[in-house]
Amino acid sequence: MIDSLRKKMIFLSAVSVTAVLSLIFLAIYVIGTRQLNAAMDMLTDAISENDGMFPPFDPDRDYPSDRFPFIEIFTPETEFSTRFFTVWVDKEYQFMRENIEFISSVTIDQAKQHTREILNRGDERGWISDYRYKVVAVEQGYSIVFVDGSMSWAMTRQFILNALLVLTGSGLVILFLIVIFSKQAVRPAAESYQKQKQFITDASHELKTPLTLILSNLDILESEIGRSEWLEDIRCEGERMGALVNQLTALSRMDEDQPNLEISSFDLAEVVSDTVSEFISLSDDCGKKLQLHVSSPVPYRGDEGLIRRLIAILLDNAVKYCDPGGNISIELSARRYPVLTVENTYQAVGSAELNRLFDRFYRADKARSYTGSFGVGLSIAKAVAQKHHGDITAYKRGMDIIGFKVILK
Repeated sequence: MIDSLRKKMIFLSAVSVTAVLSLIFLAIYVIGTRQLNAAMDMLTDAISENDGMFPPFDPDRDYPSDRFPFIEIFTPETEFSTRFFTVWVDKEYQFMRENIEFISSVTIDQAKQHTREILNRGDERGWISDYRYKVVAVEQGYSIVFVDGSMSWAMTRQFILNALLVLTGSGLVILFLIVIFSKQAVRPAAESYQKQKQFITDASHELKTPLTLILSNLDILESEIGRSEWLEDIRCEGERMGALVNQLTALSRMDEDQPNLEISSFDLAEVVSDTVSEFISLSDDCGKKLQLHVSSPVPYRGDEGLIRRLIAILLDNAVKYCDPGGNISIELSARRYPVLTVENTYQAVGSAELNRLFDRFYRADKARSYTGSFGVGLSIAKAVAQKHHGDITAYKRGMDIIGFKVILK
C-alpha cells in the first residue's frame, strides 16, 4: 500500500511538473513569436509609410509600438541591416512596378509570385516563406512590402529550442529529485501505517484467546445448566466478534505489498457457479430470486480461494440488501478480461453514497442497525480485486437497482 501511495505521489508530481513546464514553454513560445511579429510589423509599417523605402533614422523621432510586448528596434544601423523589397499593383492586381534594390536573394519573378500568393489570401499582414509582408492601399492600387525575417526567425527558433531543452532538462532533474525524496516524504505515513497494521495484528491475536475461552466456557455451562436465552445472546455476540477479528486479520493481510497469493489456473465460470449455488437456499429463504448468467468456460489464473471469497462477499451483500421479494442477478462474461457483475433491486439506491461503499466500516445504514455486517466485506473484495490487478466499482441502474462490476486481469 505504501509503495502504491509513493507511486501515485510520483505520478501526480510528474504530471504537475510537466503541466507547469509545458505552460512555461507555451508562454515563451507565444511571447517569442509575438515579439518577432511585432518587430517585423514595425519595419513593414515604417517602409510602407515612406512609399516603399526605408526612412532615414531620426534621433528626435519617437518610434512607439502599439503591439504587446512593447519593443524598440530602430537604431542608426537598422536601415542598413534590413533586407526588403516592395511591389506595386493597380486595383485590378496588375503589376505596375517593383523595387528589389535592397535585397539580393529575390528575383523579379519571385517577387511577383509572392505577391500573387498573398493577394489571393486577402490578408493585410502575415508571413510568406521567411518574409513578413504588409498590404497597403495607395492611390493607384496597392503596395506590398516584404521584409526578410530569416535571421530573426532563426534566432527566435534557436531561443525557443534552447528554452525547450532547458525546461526538459529541468523537468528530468525535478523528476529525479522527486523519486529520490519520495521515500522520505512517505516515511511518516509508512511508519503510521505499519504501526496501525501491527496494532490490528496484535489486537486480533489478543482477542482470539479470550473469545475462544468464552465460547468454550459457554459449551461447558450449557452442558451443566442447559440452554438459555442469555447464553445464546452471549454466544451470538462472541461468534460475531470472532468473525470481525477474522475479517480484520484478512484485511490486514490484503494490505501487504507482497501478499502470498496461491496462483493457479482454473475455470472462473465454474467457481462462480459453485459459489452461487451455496447462496440459492439462503436467497430462497429470504424470498429473493437469484438468477445466474454465465458464459462457460472462462479460463483464469489467480488465487482461487480469494476469488471465491470475493464472489461470496458480493453475493452475501446482495442478499442482505436486496429488497424483500426482489431480484438478484449475477453475470460473468469473457471480454478482453473476465467481467463479473452482481446486481440487486434496492429502492434506496438514490441515496446511496456509491463512492464510499468500499470504505472500511462504512455502512449505508446511518443508524447502524444490526444486519450481520461490519462494513468490512466490500473493502476486502476491493483489495482482492486489486491484488489480481483488477478493480471493482459500484453503480446504479435505473431507479431501483444497485450493481457491482468486477474486472479481473
